[in-house]
Amino acid sequence: MFETSIHWTTFFYLLVDIFIVLITLYLSKRRNCSSLKNFLYLGFILITYNVTGGFLPIKGFPGPYILQYVITYGVAISLCVYMIYYLYKEYDILVLEHHFSIKNLAIISSLSFLLLFLIVYLITNSLDSARFLFTVPISLIAFVFLFIFYRRISNPSNPNPFILRRNKLSLISVSSIALLPICTLIGDYQWLTFSIMNIAFYAITAIEIDRYLYFLENKNRMYQVFELKKKHRTELIKNKIIYEDLTRREIEVAVSILSNLSYRNIAKDLFIAESTVSKHASNIFKKTSVKDRHEFLKRFHKKSETD
Repeated sequence: MFETSIHWTTFFYLLVDIFIVLITLYLSKRRNCSSLKNFLYLGFILITYNVTGGFLPIKGFPGPYILQYVITYGVAISLCVYMIYYLYKEYDILVLEHHFSIKNLAIISSLSFLLLFLIVYLITNSLDSARFLFTVPISLIAFVFLFIFYRRISNPSNPNPFILRRNKLSLISVSSIALLPICTLIGDYQWLTFSIMNIAFYAITAIEIDRYLYFLENKNRMYQVFELKKKHRTELIKNKIIYEDLTRREIEVAVSILSNLSYRNIAKDLFIAESTVSKHASNIFKKTSVKDRHEFLKRFHKKSETD
């Protein structure tokens, strides 16, 4: 298309991604919502990935030919690492804290690209050889990570349907990331490669929409909690509760506490450490001006009985 190498499917995904980012940007500005910042970053990186991977390589590009592949592969690596970081950051999904930390994943990917792709290309002047030596070990690492990730979230201990949906969508996203090196090794098939990476983004988008709906289902209960600190807000706060004061993760923990779940069960349901639940709970109590869980439940139930 447009006398470039971009495939029509890539251009279609580009338009859809721009639309999603613009809608998210509008909603975040309208509601003064900073919690969507990381999702916007992810959307911008994906758009950059579609643009660079779709239009490059092109003739007349300044600099050596290999520079275009450095740009496209660099953006692709950044996208994959940031997607995994997003899942870690937004959902507290921990697989292996040390060996598979975000920092280590970024270092391994960058060094592999430098040593196994760029240097090999400079020595052999063969793009196919460089691509093969780079993608094979990266593919093995990616599938080991996928296997560990699957085992981590595939045995839930009586989680609610919301958590089950999130885990399935997260698995789709991580699976797409793991398939990217394989697609790169197969060849330059834009319709396949870009479809897989955009599916990963759409899975995360579906998680965000599902979480928003989950919060709306619990907004009446959470509004009562929110009122403990802000009694003089207008009725419009009911629709803004999920964006103000309590973070989105804190709201999920608060809903679970109000369901009389123990910290251990909350940790199992949300697939996070019990210490993380305790930390979120402490923040919730501070923001709602209560001393501990007992006072939190006592004040909430007392308010519920008077309503």
